[in-house]
Amino acid sequence: MTLTYETVDVFTETPFGGNPLAVVFGGEHLTTERMQAIAVEFAYSETTFVLPPKDPANTAQVRIFTPTREVPFAGHPNVGTATVVARRGTLFGRPVADAVRFEEGAGLVPISILSEGGTPVGAQLTVPQPFQRGTEVPAADIAACLGLSESAIRIDRHPPIGGTVGLEFILVELADRAALEAARPIRAEFESRLATRPVYDIHCYLRTGDEDEVDVRTRMFAPLDDIDEDPATGSANGALLGLLAELDGPADGMMALRIAQGVEMGRPSLLLGEVDRAGGATIAIRVGGRCVAMMRGELVMP
Repeated sequence: MTLTYETVDVFTETPFGGNPLAVVFGGEHLTTERMQAIAVEFAYSETTFVLPPKDPANTAQVRIFTPTREVPFAGHPNVGTATVVARRGTLFGRPVADAVRFEEGAGLVPISILSEGGTPVGAQLTVPQPFQRGTEVPAADIAACLGLSESAIRIDRHPPIGGTVGLEFILVELADRAALEAARPIRAEFESRLATRPVYDIHCYLRTGDEDEVDVRTRMFAPLDDIDEDPATGSANGALLGLLAELDGPADGMMALRIAQGVEMGRPSLLLGEVDRAGGATIAIRVGGRCVAMMRGELVMP
């Protein structure tokens, strides 16, 4: 069996920036175990498999794997996969339009293609589920997991809390830039304090000042998924957008935020977030960005 693949760096305009993604085609007959093995082989934070849709009204079924598990939804895999599919122009014998819709474990994911001069350069997804808050996590546990003092964890606006738009993360506000830059995942602390919880990946953030080119700086740590740090996490930032919209968003209208991630690990990423609000409620959350094509080739399977 010969499979084709393409890789892209997602949420960046610069090669070797952003978050790398492998997109695999032709895997209709692969078992889940073989898909997981291929994801381990690529060793990226996620690998996607583009399969025929169950409903022909949709563009494709997309399955997403980290090095340790399949996940029902993720941000940079959707943005990257949609961009790759749009650049190919056709999929399963049908032309690809300026919008696609993927079937995933968390539901249908609609995605708009971003183009310049007729060439796809990126994509913007709408999250598949409304933002939901999860359970609170003690600040002392978060501080220990990140090698920080407890005072580095801000709790005046919200405690560390689960948040999801299809995949859940612990959302943590940090006190200052020094705390953001000093944070490091301590795997032993993750294992002892978070491994038995339903959510154990930490997405920490800092609201920046007027002097910054972005509105929010973030870092995401997932050592229990064999991802010490992720350079760009659309699903986590989608959940963060939902939380920030509840805390700071307008009652009516759109809130737009520029989010930087991956800076500290040398893979700077830029995620463009939008939240639509009406009557004090969030009605849509979108995350988008640009992609850079990197590699293409074949996987020769025994």
